Amino acid sequence: MKLSVGILGATGLTGVELLRLLVRHPGVEIAWVSSESQTGVPYAKVYPSLANRLPEAVSTLISMQAAQQTAPDAVFSCLPHAASAGAIEPFLKNGKTRVIDLSADYRLADRAVYEKTYAHAHPHPERLAGAVYGLSEIHRQRITGATLVANPGCYPTSILLPLIPLLREGIVLPQNLIADSKSGVSGAGRKATDGTHFVFVNENFSAYKVAGEHRHLPEIAEQLSGANGGAVAPLFTPHLVPMERGILSTIYADLAPGKTAADVEAAWNKAYANMPFARPVKDLPQTADVTRSNECRFAVRQVPGSSKVILVSVLDNMVKGASGQALQNFNIMFGLEETLGLL
Repeated sequence: MKLSVGILGATGLTGVELLRLLVRHPGVEIAWVSSESQTGVPYAKVYPSLANRLPEAVSTLISMQAAQQTAPDAVFSCLPHAASAGAIEPFLKNGKTRVIDLSADYRLADRAVYEKTYAHAHPHPERLAGAVYGLSEIHRQRITGATLVANPGCYPTSILLPLIPLLREGIVLPQNLIADSKSGVSGAGRKATDGTHFVFVNENFSAYKVAGEHRHLPEIAEQLSGANGGAVAPLFTPHLVPMERGILSTIYADLAPGKTAADVEAAWNKAYANMPFARPVKDLPQTADVTRSNECRFAVRQVPGSSKVILVSVLDNMVKGASGQALQNFNIMFGLEETLGLL
């Protein structure tokens, strides 16, 4: 029997990416797709590439209120932060539906940090402790039994996957970690702004939200601190590059005494053995290596005559950085083959 799923916010970029994956998933029956901005509109009118791929019964976008009257097996929320927590609450209360939230509303365990970071009072702080941070390869066991999974941010996924095993094993020092990350424009969402409009992005390369201003930094710090067993305060600088999708993070770290790049590779191989989507590689990865895939690839180089290492990590921000990881978490939650719909 197939699992019934619904998508809140199905017309955003993460929503349509998720739907493209779900329509080819053999264990899923799409119950409905919703949109507050385009309720009643045929989905194929918004995204013609999906014409004839959705069942006729669910081909028209419904309202969030109508969606909340149902109780599918799972709901994916592709709504923005501040809107998502309230929208998914009726599903969490019905006792049947499990939720994968792609917003930031449940990524941070600390209510005060969330409210400072997002300048918004959390509507359901009582659920923060029970939400599972959905970094699939790291928190698999907790995801399996979860009712609410908080899908990680795209930048954090590219940084956390290579770093967490190294901090857990004491391969790198927790001090002086630097992550220099570049993202394609799709990471900014569907709505164009002065910072993401083609006219301003094309043939341009810019840093933004520097010196601790980016909202993903508390998420990165919280997860690294948990892996380290003590506070970690990395430096993180994001950049926007004139391409559709992809993230490349260059991470600078100091090796613990006596450790080498070979120990980094050994820790990765141990942590990610038989895991299909976290892939240590020998050659320096490029964003084109992972475009439209759910893989995160990473490699290490040690500075000659030094204890410093440089880690290069790449992923597709729309797939492993968002919708693909959400589907991976869904598969884990329901005990399905982890790669279903993703290969």
